[in-house]
Amino acid sequence: MNDLNKRTLSLTRTFNAPIKLVWQAWTQPEHIAQWWGPKGMKTKVLSHDFNIGGKWEYSMLMPDGNEFIADGVYIEIIEFQKIISSANFKPMTEGVEIQALFEADGDQTNFTFNVVHPTEEYCLQQEKMGFMNGWGSVFDRLKEFVETI
Repeated sequence: MNDLNKRTLSLTRTFNAPIKLVWQAWTQPEHIAQWWGPKGMKTKVLSHDFNIGGKWEYSMLMPDGNEFIADGVYIEIIEFQKIISSANFKPMTEGVEIQALFEADGDQTNFTFNVVHPTEEYCLQQEKMGFMNGWGSVFDRLKEFVETI
């Protein structure tokens, strides 16, 4: 297997919100619908079985009417620490693993998001396609959500 670091894209954020709130934003369907997806997209939670082996599926509606489906299966869940899942974001990205890592820092939450790709080439292609801007926009929405609810 090739080098994990060369197959992983990461983003970090510090949210001015307690870890319990950030965790709820990630794990409760009514919250997920408020922030998941880049700016300008509306998200519908189609299924959300938040258990190891449970499936999730979200529909993201673009302003132009196109719909993207995101889905995956939960691999590992450690409350207030990490959520690891397989993930597909059709048609742009398929067969990746997403890792949401949470760390309490007083009343703030340090957050790391990793996307592990099957190959270095695919990772590079995803980065060139706008990974940082796309996911950056999602986490800007999450930050705004957790800091204002």
